[in-house]
Amino acid sequence: VHGIPSLRRSKMTSKKAEEKKDVPALSLALHEKHRGKLEVRSKVPVTNAFELALAYTPGVAEPCLHIAKNKDDVYKYTNKGNVVAVLSDGTSVLGLGDIGPEAGLPVMEGKCILFKNFADIDAIPIMVSSKKVDDIVMAAKLIAPGLGGINLEDISAPNCFEVERRLKKELDIPVMHDDQHGTAIVTVAALTNALKLAGKKWGDLKIVFSGAGAAGTAITKMLLGKEVKNIIVTDRAGAIYVGRKDNMNSEKEDLAIITNPAKEKGTLAEVLKDADVFIGVSGPGILKKEFIKAMKPKPIIFAMANPTPEIMPGEAKEAGAFIVATGRSDFPNQINNCLAFPGVFRGALDVRASDINDEMMLAAAQTIADEVPSPTPENIIPSAFLPGLAKRVGAAVSKAAIETKVARFIPKKEQFPTYNSNIPLR
Repeated sequence: VHGIPSLRRSKMTSKKAEEKKDVPALSLALHEKHRGKLEVRSKVPVTNAFELALAYTPGVAEPCLHIAKNKDDVYKYTNKGNVVAVLSDGTSVLGLGDIGPEAGLPVMEGKCILFKNFADIDAIPIMVSSKKVDDIVMAAKLIAPGLGGINLEDISAPNCFEVERRLKKELDIPVMHDDQHGTAIVTVAALTNALKLAGKKWGDLKIVFSGAGAAGTAITKMLLGKEVKNIIVTDRAGAIYVGRKDNMNSEKEDLAIITNPAKEKGTLAEVLKDADVFIGVSGPGILKKEFIKAMKPKPIIFAMANPTPEIMPGEAKEAGAFIVATGRSDFPNQINNCLAFPGVFRGALDVRASDINDEMMLAAAQTIADEVPSPTPENIIPSAFLPGLAKRVGAAVSKAAIETKVARFIPKKEQFPTYNSNIPLR
């Protein structure tokens, strides 16, 4: 009885919001109506005593005994091989910051839906009530026997680097921090097509970053894998270089060693002079029109801060930008992690990969780029809703896993959801 007035108010709010297309209000009403976005459903019926005996006791003892003799049989008799944990401590949730594990749960539920909708992966949200690296790592390790993989999500830097590093070393299932590597994969895919249009080559580029956090670091490392020689990363203190003393940490020290070969110093505006590409993973309004005007002809601008980019696309175009990409769905060329992580995990799970390595991520990036065979300045990246995208990305990732010898299982063709003729199946 007490819930009826609340439900009535929710319906009224929802109706008014729908008329105004008020997404926040509509989303709140949706979450209240369904009490979240996830549920568990059974693959098998349990409608009588015999079906119960097969699914549970006494019949369930038989697969248990087989797995006890051979642990690898857990993939044969359970859903382990298709389960991914979306694990977070709630310290860096979207643009909301450190809001805590409970407040971060709606985001993790949403991520789980994307895994299911795009790649048919059963994902579960795991919220850890500690900000300590040791606690997060231990939580993941303790639940790993029931998981096929772990997607780290919305863990703040620098903890996210250490958590991922340790779990990749200490677990034998694929682990990926999507805020780092999902963003990197899609950025490299989009830039691949942007360079085609601009007539520029990887090795000739000068790329300047705004933002040295999780995403900026991962994108930088992936671009180095594409043989980009001149990358300069900036933060609030300006260009990062070997020997800089202000606002440094161990991750930035490592970045300094592998970037900025000429040891350029100065502000973002100063080091952007004669640059080919700007990549922003920082904050709103940082990039000014005059900065773009000092770049080389046909400048490429990836302003990916959310919800407000480093520069609005219209302003960037007015300043002479050749191609502009953002993280938003209401502008062309959205850099959306959703293009990457479902297929990456699909491919890793299909071959029981022990890791998600650089070669697998580069394969995903190239496959995503190839999904736009005739790019234009307003269309350098495919839609996340392109049918079959995750399967094709998964196939490329599986192939790379096999070639780099991190695959522990090569399935038969009929068992392989992402099969294509390039993968040497049994």
